[in-house]
This record gives sequence, structure tokens and C-alpha cells, in this order.
Amino acid sequence: MTEISWHIPDPATQPEFYSDVVAKRLLAWIIDTVLIVLICLLIVPFTAFTGLFFFPFLLLTVGFAYRVITIARGSATWGMRVVALEFRKMNGHRFDLAMAFLHTLGLTVSFGLPVLQVISIVLMLTTERRQGLSDHLLGTVALNRRASV
Repeated sequence: MTEISWHIPDPATQPEFYSDVVAKRLLAWIIDTVLIVLICLLIVPFTAFTGLFFFPFLLLTVGFAYRVITIARGSATWGMRVVALEFRKMNGHRFDLAMAFLHTLGLTVSFGLPVLQVISIVLMLTTERRQGLSDHLLGTVALNRRASV
């Protein structure tokens, strides 16, 4: 059996895959953040409201789990699915659990160190594939889903 090799589209010949990706990533992040806050607010009563005392940690934990699980299951968070984005490895394959974990870890670290987040935003705005810092380090990219084959 031979495996069909599918690679990431070339931004010069297929720019529709990268069109508005930065704005869509921001919108997806906002949608995901709202969903994570809502999930945490639903969890708090089950902690006898003690969850209010460690709410930032609860947000971090639930957000990390949410992102890893949703990305591992469909190569996109629910917010990304709403705006028709998905992650791909540079060989064109979807994310598996390990890649979802690493990408989420990269996002979490970059939010913890604002200078890394600024670098990531600058890279997204200036590179032809609109890749952030984690994308560059891991060899991944966010693509428009409707443009994909």
C-alpha cells in the first residue's frame, strides 16, 4: 500500500487557505474563552462554591483540558470550527493527542510570558502562512477549513 502524501498549501498559489486566518484565530479564541468561562461557572456550584477561591486556576485547568481534547478530536477547538479553521501538521495530517497537548502547552506558555505572545502575534501578522510562535516551533499551521479538500 502506498500512502498519499498531502502537504500544506502554498500561500503564493493558494492564498485562500490563509485568508483572514489571523482575525479568525482571534475570534475563535474569544469564542473558546467564553465557553471555558461558562464551563467553569457550571463547575463552581459542584465545588460547594469553593471554586471561587481558585477560579483562575480552574480557568487554566479547564481551558487546557478543553483545548487539548477538542483539538485532538477534530484538529480544531469549537471556536475554530465556528470560524472554519483547523490545525494541520506540515505534512498535512490532522493533530493527534500529543500534538494537541504540545500546541496547547505552547499557547499556555506564551500567555504566561507576554513577550512570547507578542512575538507570536507579530509572526502571525508577518509570515506568509500566518503561523504563530508555537506553530513555527512545532511545524504546524492553521488553515481555512472550507478551502481545504
